[in-house]
Amino acid sequence: MATEFTAQMSMHRGRWRLYVVLLNTVDPWPEYDFGRTAPVPTFTERVNALTALDFGPVPGAQWAWTEDSDIPDDPASPVCLIAAVRVRSRAEVDA
Repeated sequence: MATEFTAQMSMHRGRWRLYVVLLNTVDPWPEYDFGRTAPVPTFTERVNALTALDFGPVPGAQWAWTEDSDIPDDPASPVCLIAAVRVRSRAEVDA
């Protein structure tokens, strides 16, 4: 059975970045910096970023957007948008 991970994309330090969440490891998470604030990276740009990190979306997976706040429990806090998709290593996606 293929190992699946969650890839997330969010705004960090004023720039969009995509990273793959690797649990139970001290290794750094693979990360891709889009180098810009706007526009939001397109679907194709996100897939290309995953490919650069040696991952790909799980067949049939769709990006889901979640709203969070910069300051927990403060309803006036600026909103932080996070996109997520299930991914596998490229070797497993291409198999």
